Amino acid sequence: MKLNKPQYNNQIRAEEVRLVDEDGQQLGVFNLPEALAMAKEKELDLIMVTDKAVPPICKIGDYGKYLYSLQKKERKNIAGSKHGETKNIRISFNISDNDMLTKMIATEKFLNKGDKVNVELRLKGREKQLSNVGLEKIKKFIKLLEEKIPIKIEKEIKKEPKGLSVTILKK
Repeated sequence: MKLNKPQYNNQIRAEEVRLVDEDGQQLGVFNLPEALAMAKEKELDLIMVTDKAVPPICKIGDYGKYLYSLQKKERKNIAGSKHGETKNIRISFNISDNDMLTKMIATEKFLNKGDKVNVELRLKGREKQLSNVGLEKIKKFIKLLEEKIPIKIEKEIKKEPKGLSVTILKK
C-alpha cells in the first residue's frame, strides 16, 4: 500500500490557496503566508488537499490525523475490492445427490458473497462419450440451485477438452 503523502506547511509552493478550516467551512482565497499564519495561530498544519484546482485547495488540520484518515480510506478500498472473484466448484460424473447438495451449499455461499462461480464437470476416459449425461448433471445442479437462490448464467454450458463448464452469478 503506497500512499502519496500530501504536501503541508512549508512544502507548499503555490502563491495563493483556497482555504478550508478544520470544520470543512470554506474561508476563501488567501496568499500562502496568510494561510500559514492562520494555521500556525490555531496550532495546526496547512495541508494541500488537491493541487488540481486553481488555486490549490488547502485545509487547516492535524497532518498526522489527515494521513491516518487517508490510510484508513485506502485500506477500506483494498478490502472492498476483494469481492468479485471467480470461484471454482467441481462436480464429478458419478456425483451422489448428497454430495451435490454439499456443493450447492458451497456455491450458494460464494454467490451470496458476490463472487462468480465456475461449475466444472470433468470427464475422464469413457465418460467423454457420455457427455450428454454430464450435461444433464450440470443442468440438474443449476435447476436445484435456482430453487434456492436467483442466479444468472454468465457463460452458457460449454464443452471443453477436459469436460463441461458453466459460469453463474447471483441476480
